[in-house]
Amino acid sequence: MSKAPLAAYPALRLRRLRQADWVRRLVRETVLTPNDLIWSMVVHEGEGQIPVGSMPGVSRLSVKDAAAAAKEAKALGIPAIAVFPHIDGSKKDATGKLAADPDGVVCRAVKAMKDAAPEVGIMCDVALDPFTDHGHDGLLENGRIVNDATIEALVAQALVQAKAGCDILAPSDMMDGRCGALRSALEAEGLQDVMIMSYAAKYASAFYGPYREAIGSGKLGTGSVDNPGDKKTYQMDSANHAEALREVALDIAEGADMVMVKPGMPYLDIVRQVVDAFNVPTFAFQVSGEYAMIMAAAQNGWLDEERSILESLGAFKRAGAAGVITYFAPRAARLLGA
Repeated sequence: MSKAPLAAYPALRLRRLRQADWVRRLVRETVLTPNDLIWSMVVHEGEGQIPVGSMPGVSRLSVKDAAAAAKEAKALGIPAIAVFPHIDGSKKDATGKLAADPDGVVCRAVKAMKDAAPEVGIMCDVALDPFTDHGHDGLLENGRIVNDATIEALVAQALVQAKAGCDILAPSDMMDGRCGALRSALEAEGLQDVMIMSYAAKYASAFYGPYREAIGSGKLGTGSVDNPGDKKTYQMDSANHAEALREVALDIAEGADMVMVKPGMPYLDIVRQVVDAFNVPTFAFQVSGEYAMIMAAAQNGWLDEERSILESLGAFKRAGAAGVITYFAPRAARLLGA
């Protein structure tokens, strides 16, 4: 794209286009709206709402409350909700077998939300970590995460989610080949309209801690079988960017409709590179640690809470993201509609 040459000062005064709100709005290069938001939500098996201590303002929702939240999302103009489960620790095992339970809390929540607000899209996390007693995303053999056996379990999980009414399957496990396996299984079951948003570039990050509390994740390195104390053998090294492009390319080739970068703000460079390289719908996940940092600073009076929420979300749009998965979604939608 050709660019006009810059005039010299004083013929060019860039502040002219900043002098009033109306002109700033007129020349704004990116705009954040509720249409850009996916509401990240944790559901639990009991009744009522349970606050998450490390995430002020976020609670685990019952199935009934999740259905009410879907109606709220519709009213706020939020297009979709991403569902994550909190599972009672006594029900977990080394294989995460409850992940494929058609009567489990995820499937019940999906059905309730689609009944309450069918116009709102529902995205389900495809991964075993909420269901395993060791907190890993995959099955273990001799202390090692095994790839292909894990994919078989993920396919079983994804099919019950899709049959419950899930619109978007979002594999977050980072196993090689899982998008192709999911797409083949969906086609075989006549579920070809179900979308896949791949966690294509998911990094082994320190920013996931509050989420692990929110879903009651098992502590890595513990549980009923030997397992590693981190996820570095399957999630990406934070130092890498070319590898992210290879991961994205593979998932697109295997049938992913949309791709995601996770975490969000520390990886805006990856978002931009993916958008420029592939020109496919690319999303970013503003993860629990990002949420917690903003809220902690705001509660201490160190940041303006509302401005920080909108500025942080706007950064994803400026980087080229089609949208953002965020715990701030309902709050941001209200601010944007004010």
